[in-house]
Amino acid sequence: MKKNTYKSSGVDIDAGNQIVNDIKLLARRTKRTGEVNKLGDFASIFDLKNAGYKDPLIVSSTDGVGTKLLIASELDKYDTIGIDLVAMCVNDLIVQGADPLFFLDYIAIGKLDKRKILSIMKGIVKGC
Repeated sequence: MKKNTYKSSGVDIDAGNQIVNDIKLLARRTKRTGEVNKLGDFASIFDLKNAGYKDPLIVSSTDGVGTKLLIASELDKYDTIGIDLVAMCVNDLIVQGADPLFFLDYIAIGKLDKRKILSIMKGIVKGC
């Protein structure tokens, strides 16, 4: 009987970990005052007092790129959707009078493609 593994089912943990390490290198460029924990954790800590805020209100936003993903796929150009994603989230925050403090990302992809993922991440970093 053949042994089932993550890798045989299409999940390459080592490749995923390598992509996460590459993302960490890109994301370091966006570090700002108030960040507490290291990149790669499953949650983030932001110290509002250390960032200079007194009696702050928290405003949050999430968005997606929608059908722009179809255009990116057709053109095989993915950095622009990263930029667009940040822009849409930031726009939703600033119309409420809020300062964008941090950006949490989530990339859902059917098959790991390092080139596409890092291109998206480069766009997110540029957008930040």
